[in-house]
Amino acid sequence: MPDHPAATPRSRVGVPLRFHDGYGVDAELVTFHGLADGREHVAIVLGEPTATPLVRLHSECLTGDVLGSSRCDCGPQLREAVERIAEQGGVLLYLRQEGRGIGLYNKLDAYALQDEGLDTYAANTALGLPEDARDYTAAAQMLAALGITELDLLSNNPDKAEQLSELGITVRHRVPTGVFATDHNVRYLRAKVVHTQHTLPLQELTAG
Repeated sequence: MPDHPAATPRSRVGVPLRFHDGYGVDAELVTFHGLADGREHVAIVLGEPTATPLVRLHSECLTGDVLGSSRCDCGPQLREAVERIAEQGGVLLYLRQEGRGIGLYNKLDAYALQDEGLDTYAANTALGLPEDARDYTAAAQMLAALGITELDLLSNNPDKAEQLSELGITVRHRVPTGVFATDHNVRYLRAKVVHTQHTLPLQELTAG
């Protein structure tokens, strides 16, 4: 991998996953030694990965993934991704990058500014923080450690594909996720299209 040492698998353990709607699937969770950022990222291996597996890079979201917040689309995206990857065979990388890399407390501070009218990116900037602080070097290391050098990427975010390509991972196709719009997150989704060219149907994401 360009300019970065290799990571190696640290442990593998089977974990049965069960979601609130009753969907369940058996997964293998893989931890790693030698990740560039030193964080405890986890690979969730689902189904029978093929030579070109379906992969999602999912950034941790306590409010959406765990608490069911409807201010974002993270929880529904996680649920959808697990099932789609399990059906096709692949890996979900659960990355400890809360709030696009700014952390939980800063994310909640940004929420307060959004309540005053700023969008999700402008709120970060107002706090003196990057619009998106995520670096996917560790993700590329994890993939290489799993023997994955080519993949189909389940994501609406072109930056993920671009960073992986620059880090030596071949992204054959970028596969869009579903659109999980609510009255509470439509401004958030629209901002992702306008600011970072996410592949979402802009005409359907009216501000309401």
